[in-house]
Amino acid sequence: MSTHALPIEDYALIGDRRTAALVGTNGSIDWLCLPRFDSPACLAALLGDEENGHWQLEPVGDYDVTRRYVGDSCALETTFTTAHGTVRLTDVMPTHDGRADVVRVLRCDRGRVRVRHAWRVRPDYGRIKPWVRRRRIGDDEEEVISAIAGPDRLVLRGHRLPHATDHVHEDEIELSAGDELTFTLTWLPSHQEIDDLEHATERLAETVAEEEAWAARCPADVPQPEAVKRSLLTLRLMTDCDTGGIVAAPTTSLPEDFGGERNWDYRYCWLRDAALTLSSLLRAGYADEADLWRGWLLRAVAGDPEDLQIMYAVDGARRLTEYELPELPGYAGSQPVRVGNGAVDQQQHDVLGEVMDALALQRRTTGHVDPDAWRLQVALVSERAQHWQEPDNGLWEIRGEPRHFVHSLVMEWVAFDRAVAAIEEFGLEGPVEEWRAIRDRIREEVLEKGFHQERNSFVQHYDTDEVDASLLLLPTVGFIAGDDPRMLGTIEAVEKDLLHGGLLLRYRTSSGVDGLSGAEHPFLACSFWLVDAYALAGRLDDARALFDRLVGLCNDVGLLSEEYDPVGQRMVGNFPQAFSHLALVRAALTLAEAERSRD
Repeated sequence: MSTHALPIEDYALIGDRRTAALVGTNGSIDWLCLPRFDSPACLAALLGDEENGHWQLEPVGDYDVTRRYVGDSCALETTFTTAHGTVRLTDVMPTHDGRADVVRVLRCDRGRVRVRHAWRVRPDYGRIKPWVRRRRIGDDEEEVISAIAGPDRLVLRGHRLPHATDHVHEDEIELSAGDELTFTLTWLPSHQEIDDLEHATERLAETVAEEEAWAARCPADVPQPEAVKRSLLTLRLMTDCDTGGIVAAPTTSLPEDFGGERNWDYRYCWLRDAALTLSSLLRAGYADEADLWRGWLLRAVAGDPEDLQIMYAVDGARRLTEYELPELPGYAGSQPVRVGNGAVDQQQHDVLGEVMDALALQRRTTGHVDPDAWRLQVALVSERAQHWQEPDNGLWEIRGEPRHFVHSLVMEWVAFDRAVAAIEEFGLEGPVEEWRAIRDRIREEVLEKGFHQERNSFVQHYDTDEVDASLLLLPTVGFIAGDDPRMLGTIEAVEKDLLHGGLLLRYRTSSGVDGLSGAEHPFLACSFWLVDAYALAGRLDDARALFDRLVGLCNDVGLLSEEYDPVGQRMVGNFPQAFSHLALVRAALTLAEAERSRD
């Protein structure tokens, strides 16, 4: 019986593309938000202990454990091997309109195994002990456990339900070879009757088949194709199937600095992350997904261009007020635990560049121009034409003084460059001469103020000689050639200043630019960007070696967190992280293209 959260890498993700859960190697679901990614968690042991809610099926006594996803699906299979037998636990969240289900199938494959079952739901991030009672439903008088708290109802069904003792339901079950038990947790609105509740198990095979059919379209002619496929499946799992919103991660407050304050809520849709995810999907051949995301974008940013935010809720809502949950001790004692994200009010001028680049790639890929989408782009670019010279908080959401970050300005250049290209290539309407002039001015200014002659390197912002890993992206967006001497010098400076244990930090926190205490670990997306930079600079052997090493950091089921501690050899930060997985896909595609060009 665990008494605290497991190492981050010991978790795996399951989901129904509306929400997701983290399942540990001990058979415990320690994180589950229902019914949406950004809903309050009803199982929150990840940020505390069992008292904050968990659902566990675990053999009694010692055991060895292995895990895998079933085929190319997101159904998780955990195999426990004891001295007396083997039991297999399969966890799936089937898709279903109007409700959310977690299905757990427990099967004994060999011998006899005694399994402990603990079900402790605690809505509102572990704060509420719900009203729990047994009921009989349907024509067959099936016995279920119903837990109600405010707007939420959670229903547990199964062949053998656990018994209530002091606000927790527990049981011990002995299984023999061939025995199979199924348990289902269903969320639905508390006012909805449950007498005619359908069985979610009917959707299991269909859910797995849908995922495997989608995965069959993944590119095979790339380095580490299985890792690329799993990354794409993970990105799909973090895309809301109704709205098209793509969350940055399904978790909040997994720390960047264990025991520190760098704990953020990532269960929202950053325009940057979503646009980069879309680009990765398009480059991998998934053009249909672009339409769903574009629809989300149009709805989310509708209104005055001056009101553009850097992030939105899954449904496009704008208010993401940040507050703290002092009743939760935090992962590894890392406080505060945050809900919402104060960065929503920041100015991050790179965002429009990522959006314009993704929409440009979609136009080139499909050959189709959406008039509504173009009108939106004209409005957004026209607004930036008045403000591109202003400082911002940058890609890394600096909570210190706004600066003229070089990456932000380069992405401003991208926004105008893609707008000009749209007019030139597709005959669209817009003030092309004005935008072309602004594009050229930005480039001249960055080359003058954002490049340090003595270091032969681009810099993080205009007032420093420090470097930033985001500078590695300059050749990927066409701002400068990958083998330009200035870019080669930048790669050298980044390697010198930011490599830590062979992996890249985002920037040196000792510079004080971010306004936060403490340090952090290497950011995995940045190391994948170094793969891109190596490939575009012609250093293909270095690119391949680093890429293979990074893929080796994935956990046993192919998932990556936000950061990695090469000293402690453990994952750090919110998990799984869309930024890490999309960067893996991009690096694989870039490396594959570079290697084909060499051959």
